[in-house]
Amino acid sequence: MKAAISRLIRIINGVEDGLLVLMLTSMVLLAVAQIAWRNFFGAGIAWADPLLRILVLWVALSGAVIASRTDNHIRIDFFMRYFSKKYAATLQRLAFLFSAGVCALVGWHAARFVRMEYEFGTVAFADIPAWVTELIIPVGFSLMALRYLLLLFSPPVKD
Repeated sequence: MKAAISRLIRIINGVEDGLLVLMLTSMVLLAVAQIAWRNFFGAGIAWADPLLRILVLWVALSGAVIASRTDNHIRIDFFMRYFSKKYAATLQRLAFLFSAGVCALVGWHAARFVRMEYEFGTVAFADIPAWVTELIIPVGFSLMALRYLLLLFSPPVKD
């Protein structure tokens, strides 16, 4: 059973990594194409700039989800410096719990925001509904909350 769970986690991690690489590559290629069109043809691709802004959001939140996989986010370890090693694990778990709570709260309110965008029928660009482009916000923060809950019960081993 444990081997099946490990395999599933590796597959999920691979899919996340692959999607991030695909989005980042798309961003670079689209930006280069936009620059080329503007310089050589005097006008850019009409939907490229809004799509690039949305891809920046998706890449940033996808990267944050991947960083939360092994607790590689930026941290302020003020308390870790001034408390003994015997309290470090407890403090780390409290930080995981706090991080999970904040991410869950942001995910909840982001889901409410996306639902409102759906109800209002806002269009992002080229007849693409805004709520579709904003889905990464509640999904990303919910995944980070889940990851921090997992880290709370199974913290990574640090050297």
